[in-house]
Amino acid sequence: MVNAGLIKMSSRGQIIIPSEMRVGLNRGEEFLIVKDDERFVLKKLKQVTDQMREDLEFAKRTEEAWQDIEAGNGKTYSAEEFLKHLEDAC
Repeated sequence: MVNAGLIKMSSRGQIIIPSEMRVGLNRGEEFLIVKDDERFVLKKLKQVTDQMREDLEFAKRTEEAWQDIEAGNGKTYSAEEFLKHLEDAC
């Protein structure tokens, strides 16, 4: 069943889930939120593992890196320079 409603964001960036949609939710529950252009998807999580937190942080850093590259802020290395940087990082 689909349930829809209108909400507004506060000046502090907060949104309120309408009361009729909060049935079965408890204070402190965690949700995954994904933004894709104009769409937001909110998913209730039963358990957030440390691995999931690490994966989400990695995905965020990866997206930020791609945005930097698309903005022209990337660096270009020769194969030798790249391998040297890789060796230094390990």
